[in-house]
Amino acid sequence: MPQQPPVRSTPTRPPRPDASMSLLTNVMDHSLDDGYAEAAARKEAAGAGGLPKTLRAKLGLAAGLVLAALVVTVGAAQARVAAPVVAKEREELIDRIQSETAAADELESSIDDLRNEVSARQREALKESGGDRTALLGILSGAAEVRGPGVELVVDDAENASAGGDGDPRGTSGFSDTGRVRDRDMQRVVNGLWESGAEAVSINGQRLTALSAIRAAGDAILVDNRPLVPPYTVLAVGDGQGMRSRFQDSADGLYLAALEESFGVRTDISVADDLRLPAAPSVIVRTAEPRTETAQPRTEKN
Repeated sequence: MPQQPPVRSTPTRPPRPDASMSLLTNVMDHSLDDGYAEAAARKEAAGAGGLPKTLRAKLGLAAGLVLAALVVTVGAAQARVAAPVVAKEREELIDRIQSETAAADELESSIDDLRNEVSARQREALKESGGDRTALLGILSGAAEVRGPGVELVVDDAENASAGGDGDPRGTSGFSDTGRVRDRDMQRVVNGLWESGAEAVSINGQRLTALSAIRAAGDAILVDNRPLVPPYTVLAVGDGQGMRSRFQDSADGLYLAALEESFGVRTDISVADDLRLPAAPSVIVRTAEPRTETAQPRTEKN
């Protein structure tokens, strides 16, 4: 029996690494579209491609290049000439801003000095007219600094305040958030503390007097036209334990608790042994005087 020759296997070439990326390979190998390639070939065959052949065309190309270079050179020269002028104007503006800022700081310092002088004269006037009641008048009017025990009440917006709508039971007064503390809320808090026996009250370091106003301007709360930023820290000097109990049981305290439960407004009240409340920055002293002129009787004419 004749012996069969061994079967030889044909070696297979290893696959290309980019065999699985045929689309990318085609793009890289044929970067120019077939239509554009044919058009370029036709131009080259007709002699229309490449650099200009005639002298006139070469002169036109040279003139265009010279014109472009001239424009670039002139622009660079103008920018170089204008650079010192712009830098000088910038320095002048910076100097002017610094000068105006220094003048504003000086005016603010002068205003503070005048306020302190007015407050000192007001205290002297109260001392002269009040006699032994000077300290009490200073506390009640807000013209004197107050120190003593009391309560510290912190009121803050809700942690995740949501946008308000028509269903807000507190209505809308310029605030778009049901979780925001509003001016009317702070009014009720302060009135509740006064009613609970507070002798002096301040909000974020702003001393309140009988003439103080708590208002809203947009989304900000103003106390005597000074904007406040939450959290609102209310300090009240008086009988700490008794004042806290009376406030929490009052209608305003229950209102604050309802805000916390319904809208997530954060509150915290604690008794403090030593509180310092500054004097009001400006207190308007008004006095009443008797009318001296006598009223003339009216006569009727027939």
